[in-house]
Amino acid sequence: MAGVLYRREREVLEFLIQYQNRYGYSPTLTEIANATGHRAVSTIHQIIKTLVDKGYVQKVEGNSRVLKIIDPTVSYKMSRVGPSVELPLMGFIAAGKPLEPHSDPYATFSVSASLLSSKYAAYVLQVKGDSLIEDGILDGDYVVIEKEREIKMGDIIVAIVDDNLATLKKYYKENDRVVLRPANSEMRPIYPTQLTIQGKCVAVIRKFT
Repeated sequence: MAGVLYRREREVLEFLIQYQNRYGYSPTLTEIANATGHRAVSTIHQIIKTLVDKGYVQKVEGNSRVLKIIDPTVSYKMSRVGPSVELPLMGFIAAGKPLEPHSDPYATFSVSASLLSSKYAAYVLQVKGDSLIEDGILDGDYVVIEKEREIKMGDIIVAIVDDNLATLKKYYKENDRVVLRPANSEMRPIYPTQLTIQGKCVAVIRKFT
């Protein structure tokens, strides 16, 4: 029985399956790194080794680039199109700038129903910038936001802060003071004096093509 998949392992495996279904062969380590937001090819090498050890992937002898997905059921589940819902695509979010509405006010984005709870209204924003790259959220990704969620420490939220600026950050409290932290070691946290939480990020969607 295959081992438990962690988020980064699942992202790499999903990309492998989608790429192989489209092209008929495996991507390079560099292509996997670029698609999944990892800076080092060595990281991808280690993740693939873990996928091999856990029984999801098998290297084909004589060709190190060929990676065989062992369980066809896993391949089917990760590549199939399930029931989906159309959510409003509200626009773009970039750190420290007002929310930029989509040019089409009626634009929608198709999201798998399995990503959503049935309790909260939801919408989609497209990310601009790299304030959360160390958590695997890249420039151009789409984030699914659910409104009126209970927010916990470490959750990624959409917030309107001082001067009506919008941001996508991780929510924490320090000494009863809210701090919004990026997942980018080159950026500083935000200590807002005013804060309105617009929702919680429940999923990240990346288009590989």
